[in-house]
Amino acid sequence: MTSTHWQAWHEPYADEDSELSRRLRIVQQHIAAWLDRRPDEEVTVVSACAGQGHDLIGLLATRPDACRVRATLIEYDTGNVAAAQAAAGGAGLTNLVIRQADAGRLSSYAGVVPADLVLMAGVFGNISDADVQRTINALPQLCAAGATVIWTRTRRTPDLTPAVREWLAEAGFVQDAFEAPEDARFSVGVHRFEGVPRPLDITATIFTFLP
Repeated sequence: MTSTHWQAWHEPYADEDSELSRRLRIVQQHIAAWLDRRPDEEVTVVSACAGQGHDLIGLLATRPDACRVRATLIEYDTGNVAAAQAAAGGAGLTNLVIRQADAGRLSSYAGVVPADLVLMAGVFGNISDADVQRTINALPQLCAAGATVIWTRTRRTPDLTPAVREWLAEAGFVQDAFEAPEDARFSVGVHRFEGVPRPLDITATIFTFLP
């Protein structure tokens, strides 16, 4: 199979010191902390543009309570889907489903939302600013009451992260964490939904990945 741009995007994970690997560890730390705060519950997770699933699969593979996590990873690229399926199978994560679909279309989330945790890692940096805002405004359709959203975004100039945090507040989210290392361009945000969930509009498209 010929490697695509989106498969090659994952190559820096092989370097533990790369910014992508550093970001991954921070995202996994926040997923782990979220799970630790809900130790006795079955929880649902949705990951948009999940790629090869390094964040969620890599973490769940290390946790004895992974069986209580029912997760759906939404990814469009065929090679990345295959890689995620192989990783999930190798880790014995039978409650994890990789759905090959366009995460920019809300119809792709039918049957798996509202979720308790929504992962938007690697999304906001690859879509237009207008689509970032549109996606944030649609998050109440993906989130259960009290859900958490973990997102990432580069802070390249002009830095959109102040606007992202403002848009999240306007959409009913409260910031639990925001990490922006001084020696790197990435950032990781954790926001808790305190608004009212909305029904899923399966006719809507919220973003299109930039070429």
